Amino acid sequence: MKQEVLDEMLPYFRENYGNASAVYELGNKSKYAIDVARDRAAALLDTKAERIFFTSGGSESDNWALIKASSMMKGRGKHLITTSIEHPAVINTMKALQDEGFEVTFLPVDQKGFVTPEQVEAAIRDDTTLISAMFANNEIGTIEPIAEIGRVAHEHGILFHTDAVQAFGQLPIDPDKMNIDMLSASSHKIYGPKGVGLLYLSPAASKIRSLIHGGGQERNKRAGTENVPGIVGFGKACELAKETIQKRMEQESKLRDYFIGRVLNEIPLTYLNGAEGSERLPGNINIGFKFIEAESELILLDQKGIAASSGSACTAGSIDPSHVLIAIGRDETEARESLRFTLSDSTTEDELDKTIDVLKETLGMLRASNLFYQDYIKKNG
Repeated sequence: MKQEVLDEMLPYFRENYGNASAVYELGNKSKYAIDVARDRAAALLDTKAERIFFTSGGSESDNWALIKASSMMKGRGKHLITTSIEHPAVINTMKALQDEGFEVTFLPVDQKGFVTPEQVEAAIRDDTTLISAMFANNEIGTIEPIAEIGRVAHEHGILFHTDAVQAFGQLPIDPDKMNIDMLSASSHKIYGPKGVGLLYLSPAASKIRSLIHGGGQERNKRAGTENVPGIVGFGKACELAKETIQKRMEQESKLRDYFIGRVLNEIPLTYLNGAEGSERLPGNINIGFKFIEAESELILLDQKGIAASSGSACTAGSIDPSHVLIAIGRDETEARESLRFTLSDSTTEDELDKTIDVLKETLGMLRASNLFYQDYIKKNG
C-alpha cells in the first residue's frame, strides 16, 4: 500500500470515526470523505460519480453484477455467456447460477488466451441476457477485446459485465466508449487497502437490485455500515493511479519485456504463457520452466526473498492445475511447471537481474535431480 494512501486513511480510524449515515458533524465528515473517494474513482474511469458503488472487493462486485443482473433479466431469458479463463469469482458464480436453472456457455480461448467477438456473437441466442468477459487475465495477462465484445452485446440488447480487477488503474478504461454496463474493480490492485472494491453500473444496469439487504447505504444499493477508512484509501489510490498511469504502463511494459527476453534467451527449456507486447498487462509475466515442479521452485525463490506464484492467489492451496493454463492448451505437466511474476511501479532492472540469477541457480538445482531432465540431456545433448 502506498504511504500516501495510508496517510489519507489514518484520521478515519480515530478522530474522524463517525458513521457516514449519521447526521452529526463527524458523520458528515465521513460522508464527505466517501463522496470525495467516489469522485476520484469515477475520474479514473472517466465516468460520473453516481455510477460508482463501493463494495468489499472484486469478488463481491462480480457476485452482485452476475446474480442480480441475471435475476433482473430472467423474464426475457436464462442464457448467460462467459469465458473459460475467468477468475473463480465469476466462474463459480456462474456455476451457482446454473444450479438455479440458468444455462451458461463457457467460451474456449485460443493459445494466447483470447476470446473473439465473433465467438461471442456465435454463442448468442434469443434467450441470452448477460455476457461477462474479464478485461485482462490475472494469471497470463492477456487483454481481451472488451470494447468489441461489448459492442456485440449491445447490438443484441444484452447487458455486458467485465471483471476489470487486474486492469483497473493499470490500463485506460472508459466504460461508455467500451460498451461496458457493469465493471468490477478492487482497491488493493492499485496499491490501496484490501477489503474494498467497486461496482460500476451504467444507466442500462442501474436498476439491478441489492445483493446485500439491510440499511440504505450506497443509495439503497449496498447495505452495511461503510468502511470509511478503506473507501478513503481506495479513493486516494485511484487519484494516484490516474496521475501516473501512462508512466507506469511504459515503465512496467519495458521491464516486463526485458525480463521475458532474458529468461527465454538465457534459460533453456522455457516458454511464455499468454499474449505478448501491448496485448498483455504491463506488469504480468507467466513463464513455463520444463522439468521442474513450480511449487518446489517457489519455495527456493521465497528463501531468496523473491515472491512469485504458480497461479491465482485466490486458489492458493488447490492441488488442481491452473484452469487458465489448461484452457490455453497446456497439459497438466506444463501447467504445474509455470510461474507467475508480477511487477510493480517500484520494481527495478537490478531486481530483475538478481531474480534471473537466482532462477538460473535454483532451476539448475531442481533439474539436476530430475530423472526426466537427465534422460532428456542424454538424448539431446
